[in-house]
Amino acid sequence: MATLLHRLGLGSVRHKAIVMVVWLAALIALGVGAATLSGKTVNTFEIPGQESTVALKLLRERFGAASAGASAQVVFEAPSGSKITDQANAAKVAAAVEKLGKLPGVLAASNPLDPKSPTVSRDQSTAYSTVSYGVQNSEITEEERTALTAAVDEARSGGLTVEARGDATQESGADIGGTGEILGVVVALVVLAVTYGSLVLAGMNLLTALVGVAIGALGITTLTGFVDLQSTTPILAIMLGLAVGIDYALFIVTRHRQELRRGLPPAEAAALAVGTAGSAVVTAGLTVVIALAGLAVAGIPFLTEMGLAAAATIVVAVLVAITLLPAILGALGMRALPKKARSNPAAAPVRDRGFFRGWAALVTGQRVISLVLAVAALAVVSIPFFSLRTTLIQKSPDGSSAAKADAIIAERFGAGFAGPLLVLVDGSGSSAYAATVQQKVQTLPGVAVVAPPQPNQAQNAALITIIPTSGPEDTATIDLVHAIRDDVADGPDAKVYVTGTTAVSIDVSQKLDEALPRYLILVVGLAFILLVLVFRSLLVPVVGVLGFLLTIGSALGATVAVFQWGWLSDLVNAQTTGPLLSLAPIIIVGILFGLAMDYQVFLVSRMHEAHAHGASPRDAVVTGFKQAAPVVVAAATIMFSVFAGFVPEGNDTIKPIAFALAIGILFDAIVVRMILVPAAIALLGRSAWWLPRWLSWLPVVDVEGAALEREAPTKRTEEQALTTS
Repeated sequence: MATLLHRLGLGSVRHKAIVMVVWLAALIALGVGAATLSGKTVNTFEIPGQESTVALKLLRERFGAASAGASAQVVFEAPSGSKITDQANAAKVAAAVEKLGKLPGVLAASNPLDPKSPTVSRDQSTAYSTVSYGVQNSEITEEERTALTAAVDEARSGGLTVEARGDATQESGADIGGTGEILGVVVALVVLAVTYGSLVLAGMNLLTALVGVAIGALGITTLTGFVDLQSTTPILAIMLGLAVGIDYALFIVTRHRQELRRGLPPAEAAALAVGTAGSAVVTAGLTVVIALAGLAVAGIPFLTEMGLAAAATIVVAVLVAITLLPAILGALGMRALPKKARSNPAAAPVRDRGFFRGWAALVTGQRVISLVLAVAALAVVSIPFFSLRTTLIQKSPDGSSAAKADAIIAERFGAGFAGPLLVLVDGSGSSAYAATVQQKVQTLPGVAVVAPPQPNQAQNAALITIIPTSGPEDTATIDLVHAIRDDVADGPDAKVYVTGTTAVSIDVSQKLDEALPRYLILVVGLAFILLVLVFRSLLVPVVGVLGFLLTIGSALGATVAVFQWGWLSDLVNAQTTGPLLSLAPIIIVGILFGLAMDYQVFLVSRMHEAHAHGASPRDAVVTGFKQAAPVVVAAATIMFSVFAGFVPEGNDTIKPIAFALAIGILFDAIVVRMILVPAAIALLGRSAWWLPRWLSWLPVVDVEGAALEREAPTKRTEEQALTTS
């Protein structure tokens, strides 16, 4: 691989104009595609074959689009001392409902004061109207949502308290380009400028990363015209692609500058950098791609699509790093070095790395204490992980109209009214059997109200609405869903389904929770095999895997403490607290796995190289750490800044994921790679690099391109001899 990448890098330098034009053409073509072919993203989480999903499709067929489309509940609360059923208040409600029914996109708005099917609280202080749309939330236009908000505001002018909740009131898109994200990119630029000592080189590094991200994002946007992608997919791909794109360029540019200082011409230095550091970049990139593609193990189509889209962005980032980057480095020539070093690079002073040498000496000298403290600190931070709860139903931001509506409904009607369950009885015998289902459900614990069955016009289906005594996120509601499915059997010519938003959330969350252990085993096994091949050792991979598990535990633990428990929630501008999004844990595990393996490969490979050259075990750790740690710290700082930039102003879906990735990178780079790994390898001594004889047949994976580096001096000597002769 090193030889192939060396040739690719050299070819990119020699044909730099063509390479730049090709990438520019790809960027323009995808930009045109995104502008002309893109569609809308979706915000619905359904799993084909699940009972709740099958029932939703049947609902649309049996009862029409309004039964399974988006909806909003508009809550009317009478002033203190009066009732909503008073003549004056009832007239205001009727007028408001009439206007709601005529809003653009609305199919119907129920009258909460209709004697046939009233939705009035027991104390008659509150009522709510259900506003039904014929499309999913993602298909509701901004104008339709604005019209709903305006109608609610107008209804308040009559003296009633009027608030709206429901999926139809929620924005389906993910915001990109806020102040936090821009600040994260600025911090990355500053770190690069300090690392290189050159603002031009830092800008070039950032530019190549932005090209890769733009191509990936535009490709995903174009794809939305052909595939239903989740609204979080583009922002997830941008966040990840930007972070790894900057880091991969940093590794290659750093190696390129080292080769220039050794006296190589710019073209050869760029090619050798791609062949050496580029080999590690490709290996690291493949690791991230495999981890993201491995999300398919969950068997959930929308999660698989998210993983593949993000993986494609990583592939683009790697291709940019090994083709466009060397082309630009070739164009820069000696300007990649500071002005003082350009005339005589070999004689230019190299920045002292005494701090990292001293740090490595301290950690390896006090290896037992360092190891114990690192493990203990991460273990303590991981404790909240064992309280992790997940859901697809995200709470509304505090102070919003939806949050106020939720509070009013919970107080006046009961917590279960915020997340009713739907039981669909389908089949030719549904009309007769629906009454039996109603009676059975009424006897189950946790049931507050069971509405009479509502048959469809064809009399081949009936719908029963169930109000639990508990809220949509409560364990009691989950138990009730399972109890209905276990205790209420299908009848003659009638099949019973449990569905609704709450049931879909329960099904998807359960599926993801079951998939997480399998996925964790997959990525841990992959990490172990990869590290065995790279370092030809058994114990070093064990250290790497255990460090990765501590990274995952601490990242998820900190996220639970902040976003579920509410600790320091104001610091990250968390608008709501409660169970994490069901998708978050498995996505966090996949991304952090790839990034943690990046740092493990870059750091430990230098230690392995020093050991192979005859250094003692401890000296090998110190030497390798001194060489690799500055770049790893800079890369981690950049990645932390990029991820953290999506936290302050990110939407409620992406915010916890971005926080977990940022804090995970911080723990992994500072605690695991800077303390735990060097202390553990120093403690293991020579046994760290031991490989049983029966595994000697394993192929040698030269991620640092050492073989290519050894060949380079020989080739240059031969070329000089031919020139002399």
